[in-house]
Amino acid sequence: MLPVLTSPLLDLPGIRHAFFTHQGGVSQGIYAGLNVGQGSGDALENVMENRRLAAAHFDLPVESLTTSYQIHSAKALIADAPWDFDRPEGDAVVSAAPGVLCGVLAADCAPILLADPKRRVVAAAHAGWKGALGGIVGATVEAMVVQGAKLNNLVAVVGPCISQASYEVGLEFEARFVAEDPANSAFFRTGETGDKRQFDLPGFVLSQLRCAGVGTCTWIGTDTCENEQRFYSNRRAFRRGEPDFGRLLSAITLV
Repeated sequence: MLPVLTSPLLDLPGIRHAFFTHQGGVSQGIYAGLNVGQGSGDALENVMENRRLAAAHFDLPVESLTTSYQIHSAKALIADAPWDFDRPEGDAVVSAAPGVLCGVLAADCAPILLADPKRRVVAAAHAGWKGALGGIVGATVEAMVVQGAKLNNLVAVVGPCISQASYEVGLEFEARFVAEDPANSAFFRTGETGDKRQFDLPGFVLSQLRCAGVGTCTWIGTDTCENEQRFYSNRRAFRRGEPDFGRLLSAITLV
């Protein structure tokens, strides 16, 4: 079994979930480990083998792993069955069908796994700052409701992502959030200099979950940028001048 992170909130009858690290897998070099990013520059055969290993963690075939072509949008997709290699564009996968392994990829952005264990609906969402501000969280919850979920049944866990301490941005970044809602200033603090801010992505995503009606939610509390031994990180790769980075998988399924 591959090393993964899980949350007690999602340890529910009839549901399996995992936040994968980059440990394990067959990729090499800057992608070393379990890179599942079909859009990365990694060798396709390595990516597909890593996806197979991840699906096998759930005792499922690789064809069950259902991920989208992520575009930092507010588009949540419903999967009644697994998709083929031609992935539709969107940033969340919602399903009420057993055997569909809903997955999202991230490397600092916030992965979110959600479930209604009573109505048996699950979802995986990808929330970078743009998607989070644009409404991917609310769109995912709405799609789950369309599939039969009830708000008071929903639980959600924000997986490993960049923490506020590692996420320095400019004043114009903060201004975009405050223009949307002045209350969003609560998710920023002064950076090392007065013209910089540190953004609390997991805190903002949790606030969006609560605004969407998900009362039971938490962040798993792990910083991808800081923890090189376990996670890929876009920002860390950028700081080092590396040309690309691996993608981490977070996934959930009904059994």
